[in-house]
Amino acid sequence: MRIVAGKFRGKALNSPSDDSIRPTADRVRESMFNILASRLGPVLDGVRVLDLFAGTGALGLEALSRGAAHVTFVEIGAEGRGLIRDHVEAFGAGGITKLLRRDATDLGTPGTFGQFNLVFLDPPYGQGLGEKALAGLRDGGWLAPGATLVFEESVDAEVVVPPGFTLDDRREYGAAAVYFLRFGA
Repeated sequence: MRIVAGKFRGKALNSPSDDSIRPTADRVRESMFNILASRLGPVLDGVRVLDLFAGTGALGLEALSRGAAHVTFVEIGAEGRGLIRDHVEAFGAGGITKLLRRDATDLGTPGTFGQFNLVFLDPPYGQGLGEKALAGLRDGGWLAPGATLVFEESVDAEVVVPPGFTLDDRREYGAAAVYFLRFGA
């Protein structure tokens, strides 16, 4: 696994030790960011990113590489948090990132974290965790008006988008389906 584009292009990402963390493949990540570039512009200047169920942190790090102003990673697993810490240190991104050990489906309110313009959700497949996290983001006030959300789920899972979100697009990549959502617009 590597960062696909931007200032960290080509930097290697450490892989998890087992299948409990399922990183988004480089090819899928590249496609996701190409779609985002057509919607948000080729550079993510000033964008505040929230990476839920962050795993290795690949999605948030890719956003940083492409100019995001800040990324907050949310990961409950010890191995995932360790991988994210190692990547943030290796990329020299400590000043523009935060790492939270929280349940992504029960974040509460953002407090001093503020609102986010771009959110990635890559939960364990087929458990309804993404929809629960979306509702929590909406109800907790984590999302800026018009925020873009990218939600990865199993292609076989039935996804019900909660009220307050608009489904803009859905793409399939092998076993993964990627949903592009808009909040409150």
